[in-house]
Amino acid sequence: MLEDFLNNKPLFYNEIDYTRMPRVWERIKDKFRLPKIIHLIGTNGKGTTGRFLATALLRAGYSVGHYTSPHILEFNERIWLNGQSAKNALLEENHQKLLELLTQEERDSLSYFEYTTLLAMLLYSQAGVEYVVLEAGLGGEHDATAVFENELTLLTPVDYDHEAFLGTTIEEIATTKLSAVQKATIVAKQKHKEVYDIALKLSKSKDFLVYNVQKCVSSEDLQMLTQIAQEEKLPHYLYENMMLAVAALKYFKISYSAENFQNARLFGRLSKVRENIFVDVGHNKLAAEAIVKFFADKKVVLIYNSYKDKAYKEILEILQPIIKRVEVIEVDDMRIESEEKLRKVLERLEIPHKKFQFEAMREDEFYLVFGSFSVAEAFLKGLRG
Repeated sequence: MLEDFLNNKPLFYNEIDYTRMPRVWERIKDKFRLPKIIHLIGTNGKGTTGRFLATALLRAGYSVGHYTSPHILEFNERIWLNGQSAKNALLEENHQKLLELLTQEERDSLSYFEYTTLLAMLLYSQAGVEYVVLEAGLGGEHDATAVFENELTLLTPVDYDHEAFLGTTIEEIATTKLSAVQKATIVAKQKHKEVYDIALKLSKSKDFLVYNVQKCVSSEDLQMLTQIAQEEKLPHYLYENMMLAVAALKYFKISYSAENFQNARLFGRLSKVRENIFVDVGHNKLAAEAIVKFFADKKVVLIYNSYKDKAYKEILEILQPIIKRVEVIEVDDMRIESEEKLRKVLERLEIPHKKFQFEAMREDEFYLVFGSFSVAEAFLKGLRG
């Protein structure tokens, strides 16, 4: 069973063998029939940009797969096929086929993400899709998704995150990510100018094309994007993610209309789950800045927790202007920071805080669930009862 197989693989590693995925792929790639692949790299917005693009392609008449990670509640969320999460039976069927292609050593050594990436690509290959929107994990030249030949790379906003793997400066992070580009990249609007500079520098040494998203869209496109954003009530960062998706459509000379993007946003990105409750899976400073812009006129009760390796002090400082108080939700994950350390930071910042309890939630207060996919998962499972 796929579930049992994946449960025996660790989700996270302190060290990664970057030669393993290319080695395995080289051995088995002749068993796959790859469609046109659009690769998504960057720090923030990969999931929403990918879902906007995949949905638009589907509504334009194409068969489409969208591979995204991590999931919130169900593993199937990672492997989207023509408008819905892949069915368990289809996942299991392709799991068995993949096991047959791999040696025992490969089955054992492939990481959780490497294996699920191969599983997704086998499923899409078997389904005969025309496009796959393929989202990188940590996202760079050594990412498992980078082994597949692609037609286009979309670079979403780059900022500090996963520094232990990607680098400690924007230049290092951007270089790691952009080194995954193969033929051409469309660069989203960036917070850091260095990202553009790195893209142009690498394009010369690695011989790929670089396009600025703002030069890929016309004034008519911008008018339509504004109309869609207003109708769908999208925060500004989702508007910019949608712009990047439109730029990709135009790169492939695919026409679109407003209907291509109706109800196309990915769940968990400033999603309203009740009239007074929003859930966002963001977990870094760039995501926090987007949140503050969206809730600029509100004070929210922040239902929060954080992984140890995240810059949660800085994140809380960014969020502080909109925080009424923080309620720390319990998350069963070994990577979560200790309650004592988190509480000390909250006290240092003079942010009122207490332990979160579902039964204490009030209809006359406004709640934001934020901090990671694990925080969203813990909250949503508790909300379902």
